[in-house]
Amino acid sequence: MSSRLHSPGIRTSVLLVLLIFKAPIAKSQELSTIITEWHQLGKGLFYSEQDAPEKSILNDSKIFMLRADPRLCNFRMLCASQHGNQNRTAEGWATDFGMDIVVNAGMFNMTNKRTSKGYLKNFTHLNNPRINPGYNVMMAMNPKMNSDTSMIICDMTCNNLDTIRAKYHTLCQGMRMIDCNGNPLAWDKRPGQACSMVIGATDTAGNIYFVFTRSPYTHQKMIGFLFRLIPSIRTAVYLEGGPEASLYIHSGDTVIAKFGSYVSGTYANDNNDHFWKIPNVIGIKLPKGLNN
Repeated sequence: MSSRLHSPGIRTSVLLVLLIFKAPIAKSQELSTIITEWHQLGKGLFYSEQDAPEKSILNDSKIFMLRADPRLCNFRMLCASQHGNQNRTAEGWATDFGMDIVVNAGMFNMTNKRTSKGYLKNFTHLNNPRINPGYNVMMAMNPKMNSDTSMIICDMTCNNLDTIRAKYHTLCQGMRMIDCNGNPLAWDKRPGQACSMVIGATDTAGNIYFVFTRSPYTHQKMIGFLFRLIPSIRTAVYLEGGPEASLYIHSGDTVIAKFGSYVSGTYANDNNDHFWKIPNVIGIKLPKGLNN
C-alpha cells in the first residue's frame, strides 16, 4: 500500500555573544550533537524527520532532511524560462519531467517571477547571466566528465568560478549560510526574520542535503541547528523561505510533500495548505531500478 506523508499543518531565545573583536559566530560545539536516524528511500537516498532542538512559535517544530549521494543520484536543473515560461508546483515539475525529487533552486525575482536572484545557467540556457556579488555559493550539476560527481555545492570564496565552469554544464548561485570550512555566517540582512525554509548543504564526504522546516525559525537559529544535525556539514545555501519553500519526494511507494507558510512581517500565518508555483527547481532522478 502506498504511504503518503503530507504536511499542510506541520505544526526563541537568541544567544548573542559579544566579543571585543568582531569575529564569526561560534559553532556552539559545546551543544550536544543530535543523533540522526536515517531511513533509506533508495540506494544513495535517505531521509530523517525529527524534533528541532528548540520549539518554534508555530506548528510541530519538526526538521526534515534528505541526504543524497551524488555518485548514485542524477541532478537536473529545470527552469520555467526554458520550458514555456510556465511556473509549476514542485509536484508539477516532478510529474511533467519524470523527477523523483524536486526542491527549490533558490530565490527568484518577484517582479517577473522567472529570473533567479543569482547567476543561473543550464547548458546553453541563461536564466540570469549576472553574477550576484552578495551570493557566495555556487551549485553545479551536469558534469562534463563522467568522473566528476553529479552535483557539488561550492563556496565561491574557496573555489574558482572558472574551474567550476570548466567542469559543469549547470551553475546556480545562492546565498551562503555556512562556509567551506564549516563556519557559520552572520545573517545580517534580516537578523530577526523567522520563516519556513528549505536549505541545501554538503558535508565532508560530498553528500548533498536538503533541509526543510515548516515551523518558522530565524536563519541564524537554523544555522545553529544544522551543526547539531549534520556534524560534518560544510557549505550551506539558503534556497527559499515562506510558502514558496517546497520539497517533493516520490520514491517507490513513498510520497512526501513539504511546503512552507510563515514569514514574519509579510505572510505571518501558518495557513498555507498547498504547494505554490515556482520557476526554478532542482530535480533528482534515481537510476532505473534503484528507487525500490
